[in-house]
Amino acid sequence: MARSKAMVYCCCALILLSVIAVIVYIVVTVSRCPPGTFSEAAVATDSGVCSRIGLCPPGTFSEAAVAADSGVCSRIGLDIIKSGGSAVDGAIAALLCTSVINPQSNGIGGGSIFTVMDSSGKVKVINSRETVPRTFKPDLLSSCNDSRTGSEWIGVPGEIRGYEEAHRLYGKLPWAKLFEPTIKLAREGFPIPKMQGLHIFEVNKTQELRKFYSDKDGNLLKTGDTVKFEKLADTLETIAKDGADAFYSGRIAEDLIRDVQEAGGSLTLQDLAEYNVTVSDALVVPLGEYQMHIPPPPASGILLSFILNIMKGYQLNPASLKGDQKILTYHRYIEALRFANGLKTHIRDPKFTSPEIAKKFIEDSFADYVRGKISSNQTHDPQYYNITPYVDSLGTTHVSVLIKDGLAVSVTSTINHIFGSKIFSPNTGVILNNQLADFCKTGDRISAGEKPSSSMAPTVLKSQSKTLVIGGAGRGKIVPGIASALMNHLWFGKSLEEAIAAPIVYVLANNTVEFEAEFDQDVIKGLKALGHEDKQERTFYNVVNAVEKDGCCISAASDGRKQGEAAGY
Repeated sequence: MARSKAMVYCCCALILLSVIAVIVYIVVTVSRCPPGTFSEAAVATDSGVCSRIGLCPPGTFSEAAVAADSGVCSRIGLDIIKSGGSAVDGAIAALLCTSVINPQSNGIGGGSIFTVMDSSGKVKVINSRETVPRTFKPDLLSSCNDSRTGSEWIGVPGEIRGYEEAHRLYGKLPWAKLFEPTIKLAREGFPIPKMQGLHIFEVNKTQELRKFYSDKDGNLLKTGDTVKFEKLADTLETIAKDGADAFYSGRIAEDLIRDVQEAGGSLTLQDLAEYNVTVSDALVVPLGEYQMHIPPPPASGILLSFILNIMKGYQLNPASLKGDQKILTYHRYIEALRFANGLKTHIRDPKFTSPEIAKKFIEDSFADYVRGKISSNQTHDPQYYNITPYVDSLGTTHVSVLIKDGLAVSVTSTINHIFGSKIFSPNTGVILNNQLADFCKTGDRISAGEKPSSSMAPTVLKSQSKTLVIGGAGRGKIVPGIASALMNHLWFGKSLEEAIAAPIVYVLANNTVEFEAEFDQDVIKGLKALGHEDKQERTFYNVVNAVEKDGCCISAASDGRKQGEAAGY
């Protein structure tokens, strides 16, 4: 009898253990996130609450991720979040860091555009692009074919006012805390990183900037040499202590304006004092399962939407990149880029033009009309696309940040061309933008107070269970870079990292097509047979940085083209 009972107990125990094993297997199998994602903490999602059992692969991140142009700046942004900061706090800290790690791309002498989604799903755009000063050279745009460097191209910097507004709306940590890591970097110095070193030869164009980048013997610094930004550290320290007003009035403003005017510029203290940030709702465009939130003009979100609206009509999928279908897919994409180029002259500050024209470009009916003009077997002359030739160059930086509470930040910042106007303020350590050069691509008029058009398109996509934060740098290559990454990820089945790393194609103003060096040669050959004129570039400095939350897990990717590296935990 006792033996029978023991056997019964044994059987029951075995059955119970089997049931537990099955339950654990089901939970692990169903809940596991894909490779390259991060999750080891509880995360509330739209479809429920994820459990705290660390189901994403080891060695990845968990509650937040930052994707900046460099590993050091991604980590600085992440450290700010870890210390109790919001996603916006992390983004501002990462941008400040980038202003010394990649000063050729951005800095407080420039401007930025934030696209921010709060935890409720509401999206705002904070536009702190530079503006035209009250006094400017009347025939400035007649010099568009020249170098576009020098003091006459400087716009009123908006970067610090943009940080101030973003922090006011979404910040958690004290303002000064966001500046501390960059002040330390700038004052103590660091070895010049590869990307900064590659562009130092550009400083030969102006005396003050060359002097800053020279050693005691007058030799130009190079990659690996130690560089210090001591005057900039002083400026940042004052702004951290006294707030944004310290940049727009008082001693810093006086020193900055004196240096600009000594270099021949027309910027005044009144220009700085009167600068205002624009805050608006994002435009919303449906894209498959997502709602895509984009910045309105003068940013280029509508051009990104226009391209994707054309391409989604072709019902793209992984098979679209197989065999001859790949040639056809890229032919159609290049044609979409050409039509987008033709719309650039309409991207203007809505305060100085009708916003209704630009909004037309994001409608499906407009994309359907343009798609009907795309032939499957030929290309056309530039006039067919209504392309107005425009000048372009490299520049800008982008940061994407996402944390588990739902706050998502996509922000692009720039001083425009490499080292901006090449005008360096020795008394403040600030490198000034040449943002007025952006009016060269929008027509023949320029107005005081106007924000120039921008290639920047910081974007947030949201579905029921996913959030994707994405944006890019690289001036005219920003929109095609983001569009390519989104098509690769959403339609062609590539991971976020693969989607960003894939070689891109870019259409120049003269209708010539540029292919990244690693682009498929068979596709290039097929496209040339359709009439596309090509130019193969050895190096593309476009950058796309993105962070995505899918269910319980967060993935992040910084573009390797600029030695980028994401960070998270």
